[in-house]
Amino acid sequence: MIGFRIYELQERVSSAWVEKFRDIPVANISDVMSRMSAGGAALRPMHAGGALSGPAFTVRTRPGDNLMVHKALDMAQAGDVIVVDAGGDLSNAIIGELMVNTAMRRGLAGIIIHGAIRDIGTISRGRFPVYAGGITHRGPYKDGPGEINVAVSLGGMVVTPGDLIVGDEDGLLCVPRKEAEAIHRAASEKQTLEARIMQDIMNDRLDVRWIDESLPQRGCDFAR
Repeated sequence: MIGFRIYELQERVSSAWVEKFRDIPVANISDVMSRMSAGGAALRPMHAGGALSGPAFTVRTRPGDNLMVHKALDMAQAGDVIVVDAGGDLSNAIIGELMVNTAMRRGLAGIIIHGAIRDIGTISRGRFPVYAGGITHRGPYKDGPGEINVAVSLGGMVVTPGDLIVGDEDGLLCVPRKEAEAIHRAASEKQTLEARIMQDIMNDRLDVRWIDESLPQRGCDFAR
């Protein structure tokens, strides 16, 4: 029934795109997606560092309850990213050290919790990607309900099962599975452009004429 159901993940973004996106900064990907997919901005990296890239294995759960997250850990394949919409509630931790180590042992790519986690001391020293909205010592309940492999929303950023999840120090982004090729092409071009700009900065030849050209167009008055 609606609210308490489990689906298999039918289609995943290909492993080729997972690898191709791994070295592109999330900020560049966001720019070419018109900066409209920032719903995961409140979810911060809780680990010591390292990029995240992998297909979304989604979970929607009642705030404070992790029954379906345990089931997702049992179902997900190596390389998947567990993406949990726990409503953004920070009253109870959805995962902690034990579940993170379970995910690592099963070869998962990372865990995202739209909610809270605990055992931050251990998680923050590791490099297994964990993103969350906050921290609390209060543990979860295990009663349900919840759903696995349905569309979820992380603060307004919609994630469909099998979409590509990317993350770095700046935060998270969902790349729709069917648009991965076009977005990768645009993000790669953006990365190349920024590399050229950085070279101009380092060589003291950055062209900033666009600033003075832009200001009058926006009605800016120059004081005399």
